[in-house]
Amino acid sequence: MYAVIRAGGKQYKVAKGDVIEIEKLKDSNDKVEFTPLVVVDDKGKSTAGKSALSKAKVTAKVVGASKGPKVEVSKHRNKTGFRRNTGHRQHYTTVEISDIKL
Repeated sequence: MYAVIRAGGKQYKVAKGDVIEIEKLKDSNDKVEFTPLVVVDDKGKSTAGKSALSKAKVTAKVVGASKGPKVEVSKHRNKTGFRRNTGHRQHYTTVEISDIKL
């Protein structure tokens, strides 16, 4: 059985036991619940839609936190001496999918 969940503006296809990195969660609880967008069970039957998935839950356990690679941004304008260097490093939360319930 697998499910498609939305976290941090992105969609992830997860199954029980998967370990994924999602964008940093505000609260650092031990357990996190997601409402799935689509659930496909072992028999190949897919369930979608708000009314069918209102009771479905995907529970995950927070494993840890990490940082992604640094992305450097350089701006330059010709013949003016304008140069700017900035960077960004995304924070991630690592979660392990513990259960998918329909």
